[in-house]
Amino acid sequence: MSILSLALTRRWLGWLAFTTLFAVVCVGLAQWQWARRVEAVAEIRVVAQNWDAAPVALREVLPGDEPLAAEAEWTPVVLEGEYLLDEQLLVRNRPLTGRPGFEVLTPLLLESGEVFIVDRGWVPTGEAQDSPDAVPAAPAGTVEVIVRLKPGEPTIAGRGAPEGQIATIHLPELAERVEGGPVITGAYGLLDSESPAPIERPTAAVRPAPDEGPHLSYTFQWYLFALLGFVGYGWALRQEHRGLLAELTGETPRPRVRRRPSDDEVEDAIVERQADARREGERSDGERQASEINSA
Repeated sequence: MSILSLALTRRWLGWLAFTTLFAVVCVGLAQWQWARRVEAVAEIRVVAQNWDAAPVALREVLPGDEPLAAEAEWTPVVLEGEYLLDEQLLVRNRPLTGRPGFEVLTPLLLESGEVFIVDRGWVPTGEAQDSPDAVPAAPAGTVEVIVRLKPGEPTIAGRGAPEGQIATIHLPELAERVEGGPVITGAYGLLDSESPAPIERPTAAVRPAPDEGPHLSYTFQWYLFALLGFVGYGWALRQEHRGLLAELTGETPRPRVRRRPSDDEVEDAIVERQADARREGERSDGERQASEINSA
């Protein structure tokens, strides 16, 4: 039987189908990892392009109430208005460097009458309660702020928050809760600076690290797994074909490689060598004595 005839049997066709399905799954996972890398690289590019840019007017970047464009994220904008201190909210479940805490959202009433949501920074959870011990106050009166734009967050089903807090920065929900005026729902802003500057402010947001993650290596690994599936299939098919040929021709199978000796076998071999050496020594001594007697 040729190896091709064996491969066309029902059983090996089934194994080929399974191997092909495995490869398809691996290729799909590889492409998914590659897509995630492309997204990560795009985010790194946007941060590098916008983070240190000069601040511009809000409506230059966000002309209407449409969602913020992906390429405009992190763009600094300058705003002037008055904080609505009574409308301030805390976003819960916001860890920073391993510590639980909150982000402080303070609506800013603009001269146009619109309200823009400003994320003034992070504060830690209190020592004895599920809320901060203290929240640094925002400056009163007219203030000029520079913020970096961020898109709003989606809601999370089943997650709520107590009075004065919110589960996510979902701008349509904030628009319903803030009463100072119509809320801009296309974006919110991470505070960079404010003038006049308060003595103390929440911990400012930091620049995202340019880390694309392990997606590229995972991509190559999944492609390699797909290839190894076919390598394993070919090896197994060849091994069975060789076994069938040996049965048909009556050839003796190759001897198996001897296993590694056990500890007992090693000890027995050492004892046997020592006994042989002892007998060899006794024989040499006997021959020497016999030689001495003959010489005498």
